[in-house]
Amino acid sequence: MRFHLLAFLLVPAFAFAQDHSTAKVKWVSLEAAQAAAKVDGKPIIMDMWTPWCGWCKRMDAATFNDDQTAAYINANFHAVSFNAESKDPVTFNGTVYENKEFNPSAVGGRNGTHDLTKATAVVNGGVGYPTIVYIAGDGSLIGPDQGYKSPEDLEVLLHYVKEGANKTIALDAFKKTFKSARKAP
Repeated sequence: MRFHLLAFLLVPAFAFAQDHSTAKVKWVSLEAAQAAAKVDGKPIIMDMWTPWCGWCKRMDAATFNDDQTAAYINANFHAVSFNAESKDPVTFNGTVYENKEFNPSAVGGRNGTHDLTKATAVVNGGVGYPTIVYIAGDGSLIGPDQGYKSPEDLEVLLHYVKEGANKTIALDAFKKTFKSARKAP
């Protein structure tokens, strides 16, 4: 009986974790991504997710595990997967960010928002998940983009940032001229 009760209590914690053990995108820590970007100048893509977010899990499974999407990210970006409600401190551009609102008894469910999330992922005054934060190779924030993205949707955004078009043209204008390089499955 105790085993069943313990299993029942622990299942939610494991069921809501973002598991990248079989991921095709090569995820690294933010600190490692920034160090590598300083050397090669590649931009950083940071996937901000939470353990309770169903769309985050779907994006992880359908978009980040898509062969073509993962190959493009791995070749052109440094990829960071970040739990937006994590208790762990993280350093970004020399500043240490923490989650002062973290509640250990709420692990697996909604928890306090990490200060890094507040500093990088706010859109129209709020945060939503999933959010992808784009960061230039020099560490400057390009900006966040909230909401689920299919492989096709993300392809446009990845090219927009990688090609530097975000510096010269509005995204809507870029989308009108963008030609997908995706191959049919």
